[in-house]
Amino acid sequence: MASGPVASGTLVSDPSISAPVQRTGSEIAIAILISASVCHLLNDMMQSMLASIYPMIKGDFHLDFAQIGIITLTFQLTASLLQPFVGMWTDRHPMPFSLPIGMGSTLMGLVLLAFAGGFATVLVAAALIGVGSSVFHPEASRVSRLASGGRHGLAQSLFQVGGNFGTAIGPLLAAFIIVPYGRQNVLWFTLAAFLGIAILTYMGSWYNRHLIAHRSKHGSGKGTASPVARNVVIMSMTILIILTFTKNFYMASFHSYYTFYLIDRFDLSVQSAQIHLFLFLGAVAAGTILGGPIGDAIGRKFVIWFSILGVVPFTLALPYVNLFWTDVFAILTGLIMASAFPAIVVYAQELLPGKVGMVAGLFFGFAFGMGGLGAALLGWLADHTSIGFVYQVCSFLPLLGILTWFLPNLETARMRLRAGLAKT
Repeated sequence: MASGPVASGTLVSDPSISAPVQRTGSEIAIAILISASVCHLLNDMMQSMLASIYPMIKGDFHLDFAQIGIITLTFQLTASLLQPFVGMWTDRHPMPFSLPIGMGSTLMGLVLLAFAGGFATVLVAAALIGVGSSVFHPEASRVSRLASGGRHGLAQSLFQVGGNFGTAIGPLLAAFIIVPYGRQNVLWFTLAAFLGIAILTYMGSWYNRHLIAHRSKHGSGKGTASPVARNVVIMSMTILIILTFTKNFYMASFHSYYTFYLIDRFDLSVQSAQIHLFLFLGAVAAGTILGGPIGDAIGRKFVIWFSILGVVPFTLALPYVNLFWTDVFAILTGLIMASAFPAIVVYAQELLPGKVGMVAGLFFGFAFGMGGLGAALLGWLADHTSIGFVYQVCSFLPLLGILTWFLPNLETARMRLRAGLAKT
C-alpha cells in the first residue's frame, strides 16, 4: 500500500475500505452477502412494479409513449443525480443506517403509486422510488465488498444478481397479482419493504460494528494508489461509462417497451407479453451471477469485451425473426450482456481504490440514469415511427463494445506499480 503520492497513480483515501478487512469469521460474511443480495432482490422487485404496470398506467391515465418514457426518466434521473453524491459522501462518512431509510423511501413511492390519481402523482411516486434506489445501492454495494473476503467479483455478482432476480420476478408477480385485480394491489408488495427494512437494520448494525472495530485497529488509514496514471483513469472511466450507457440504453428498450413490442408484433395479451419479458429478465439474472466470478478468474477486461460485442449477432437479428427466435435471441442477449455489469463495477473500483461508494453510485446511478434518458428518447421515437423501428435502431448499439480495446490491463499495471514501489 502506498504511503504517499505515486507519479503514475492517483492517490485516494478511504480508511474504512482501503485497509485489509478483519472479519470474525467467514460464516458472518456469507450471511451478510446473502442478506445484501436478498435485500437487493426485494428492493428491485418493488421498483420493477412501476415498469411492469406501464400498460395499466397508460390505459388508466390515457398516456402516450413519450409520457411513459418521462416516467422512466423521472425514476432514473432521481437515482442518477443523487447516487454518485451519496456515494462520495459515504466514502468519507459511512452511513450504515441509511440502508433501511432507502428502503423506506421505496415503500412510500409504492403506496403513492397504488393510489395515484393522475400523471403528476405517478411522477412523484417514481421520484420517491428513485430516491430509494440512490440511497440503497452505494452503501449496500460497499457492505458486500467488505464481506467479500477479497473475492470482489463474486461479491458484486451476488449483490447484483439479487437485484436482477427482483427485477425479473416483479413483472411476473404483477401479471398475476396486479394486472387482473387493479393497481391498488401494489400494496401487497409493501410487505416486502417491511421485511427489507428489518434485514437492512441487521446489516446496518453489522456494518456499524465493523467500522468501529476497524477504525479502532487501523486509525485513519493510508491512501491507496491507482495502478495507472490519472489521464488513463479518466479515459478508462469514460469508456466504462459509455459501455454501461450502451448496455442500459439497449436494456431500456426491453424494460420499458418489450411488452409493447410483443403485443404489437405478435398480437400477444399483456399477461402473455409479461411472461416473455420474464424469460429475458431471468436470463439477465443468470448472466449477472456469471460475470463476477469469471472476471475474478480470467480478468475483467475479457468479460467486458465479450459481453458487449458478443451479443451483436443476436441484437441485429432479433427485429426480423418469429416469436420463438425472438425469445431465443432475447435470452442469449440478456445472458451475455448482463455479465458485463459486475465486471465493469469491480474494474472501476480497482481503477479508483478507496472510492467504492462513489463508483457504485456512479454506475448504479448516473449510468442507469442515462438508460432512463434512453427510455424517454425511445418512447419519442416509437411515437413518431413504430415500436418495431426502435428495436432496429437499438440493434447497432452493442457495436460500441469495440471501445474495450482501449482499456488498460490492470493486472499488468499493478505489477509494474509494485515493482516501482519496491525500487523506491
